[in-house]
Formats: sequence, C-alpha cells, structure tokens
Amino acid sequence: MDESSIAKLDHGVSFYSFPLIMNRAYRVPMPNASEWRKSMASMIPHPVDLGISPEVTAFFDEATNTISYVVKDPASSACAIVDSVMDIDYAAGRISFEHADRIAEHVRAQGLQVEWLIETHVHADHLSAAPYLQEQLGGKIGIGERIVQVQETFGKVFNEGTEFARDGSQFDRLFVDGDSYRIGSMTAFAMHTPGHTPACMTHVIGDSAFVGDTLFMPDGGTARADFPGGDARTLYRSTRRILALPDATRLFMCHDYGPGGRDIRWETTVGEQRVRNIHVQDGVDEDDFVRMRTERDATLAMPRLILPSLQINMRAGRLPPRDRDGRLFLKVPLDAL
Repeated sequence: MDESSIAKLDHGVSFYSFPLIMNRAYRVPMPNASEWRKSMASMIPHPVDLGISPEVTAFFDEATNTISYVVKDPASSACAIVDSVMDIDYAAGRISFEHADRIAEHVRAQGLQVEWLIETHVHADHLSAAPYLQEQLGGKIGIGERIVQVQETFGKVFNEGTEFARDGSQFDRLFVDGDSYRIGSMTAFAMHTPGHTPACMTHVIGDSAFVGDTLFMPDGGTARADFPGGDARTLYRSTRRILALPDATRLFMCHDYGPGGRDIRWETTVGEQRVRNIHVQDGVDEDDFVRMRTERDATLAMPRLILPSLQINMRAGRLPPRDRDGRLFLKVPLDAL
C-alpha cells in the first residue's frame, strides 16, 4: 500500500493516508561516487566522532527476529536502550516481559544508568516495552516527530476517537532531523530517514548508528515501503543518506532473518553496505531500486503482529485504555490495511 492508497474504517468512512514530502535534493547522479559522497555528506547534520566507540550489547528476540540494544558510554555508567520488545502470545491474548527483563537484568548487573529509551520508529512487527523498562530503570522515551502523522493515520484505522491524543504527547521527546542529545559524555544525534515509515530515525552515537528497519544486513537488503505513509523512492534516498556516513561507521540492525539459513547477525559497517548490500550497494540506480522494491513489496504478507504492534507502539508502548469494566482489548479492523 503506498501513500496514495485509501483505507476504510469499519464504519465505512474512507480516508487518504497522509502525503509524504520528498526532498529532491537527495537525488544525485550515479555512479559519480566522489560527487555523490560530497553531496550527501552535506546532509549529515553533525560530524561523526569515530574516536568514541560505545559499548553495545545486543539482545535478540527469536519470536520477532528483533534485536534490542543497550548502548553504554565507555566513559561512564550512562546508557540508552534502543528498540525494546514486549512479548505477546497473540492467540492467547497474553503479554509478558521476558525479553525486557533480560535487558533490565543486564542494566542492573552492570550498574548502568538508563538515560534514554529510543524507538527508531513505530514498529509494525513487535511491541515496545519502553514504558515497562522506564518504570523500572528510568530514562526518557524518544521517537521521531513524525509520530504525529502515524498517530493520525492509525488513530483512524483503529477508530480511536478524540480521546486518543495525536500530538506525540505519549513520548518524552520528539526528535527532529539533526537533534542532538547526551548519553553520559557522548553526544548522539538523530537523522530523519523515512521511507519504511514517515517517522523513521537513524540514531548516530559515536562510531555507531542504529538504523531501525531502513536497512537490513547486506544480504537482506532493505525494509519494505508499502505501509501507509511509506514510499520506496524516499526509502532509497534515506539509505543513501545513511551510506554517506564514514565507511568505518558501525551499523546496527533492528531485524535479521538469517537469509539462506546463515546465523543471525546484526552488525555491519557503512563500507560493507556500500559494497555488498543487495538492494542499495553503490551504483544501484534510484528508479531501478523503486521498481524492485515496489514489485517485491507486492508479494509480501502483512507482518503477523502488525495490528497489536501499531495499537500499542503509537501509544509509546502503552496498552489501550481499559473499558468501563476494567478489561483490556485490542481491535482487529477489517479490510483496513
């Protein structure tokens, strides 16, 4: 489903998914790599400090193929948690926190101080545990400012009514492109990298960048771009922006599916992606990518957990309000996606 698609609510009212503004400045001629690097480097909002290497501990969730991270300042006990997971047994209607508890146990065992709980975007394939971890460990929950567009779109899909705030107020910080923030002695910054969703952000912390779903490992390529508000051309431009970071920049994925049966991996570099990524290695033309991505997306089923994930994650990981009898429900809108 692309940005011009129409979805219908369960009471029959149609609406258009919000338009996504595309920055034409992202398009540069290929394969003139030298000129391209200069052009794209100007779109990196802050210098990348390759001299600071945060200590990154990964937590793989087998049920959703999600990787969460604890990112520690090497000069202090300060850390950030990136893309946490709340467990759900969808068929049974039960949630639990085994994955999040592993992270909390690590934080406590290492004597760390959580300063941030970062959501790279509104995930459609797993549920966030950010509020659960915040309650136990502290820290501020942050996401990209375009969350308000996601809330507007899916507030309608789930017929949430006026009581559901669509202003991002469920989060402690809404990052805009180029925003910086501190994790102990480290300065991190956020880059807007839409295409998979309108709110996708890449967070650059020292020599490391956390790319959410925008990129996969080189043999996995890129994320889909057919959700409401997604766009393949915008995704291409966002990947090129990420790949304008220094070649030595470590890139950490949010998902890995072990293509071809290989072991699960989640760390690569900008240099490796530029040479080996099957979708966006250097020399891949924008129009060819858009054609490939659009055709591939048309064959993909919706993620298994998209309905519970969106309802919870657009609320910063909080459950919907209880009904008058104190019961919790998730909705299943029909023919809406």
